[in-house]
Amino acid sequence: MQVGYQRKRRRPVAEINVVPYIDVMLVLLIIFMVTAPIVTQGVKVELPQGAAEVLPADSKPPVVASIDADGAYFLNQGGSNNEEMELEELATAVAAIMVTEPQRPVVVKADRTIPYDNVIQLMVTLQQAGVPSVGLMTDSPKEK
Repeated sequence: MQVGYQRKRRRPVAEINVVPYIDVMLVLLIIFMVTAPIVTQGVKVELPQGAAEVLPADSKPPVVASIDADGAYFLNQGGSNNEEMELEELATAVAAIMVTEPQRPVVVKADRTIPYDNVIQLMVTLQQAGVPSVGLMTDSPKEK
């Protein structure tokens, strides 16, 4: 007598193992947390304080023209390329940005110890470079 040996068919498992994906996401999270402070570098200036309206969150990142305490000019376009430049070089760079992105906001970030004349010269230069309006960057007032 032959005993019927029936082999049970295995059904394919339709589940996805997400553990490796979670591991990868945690590693990426750690990498981004470590590199974020490095990427957001800028020129060290002591901004004047004032209660001003914040740029809307949905606007493009602004082009920041900076003047440090020594009177040196810098241009930060969202990256970390903060090289000292002459006023004419800054005007040329801003004019090139305004041709490609005319709606991009431009703000001036000047140290509070800088003479008013230097800030006005920068603003006039930006206007001549084709910037329709220039904002002034400030720190929020400290609570007492």
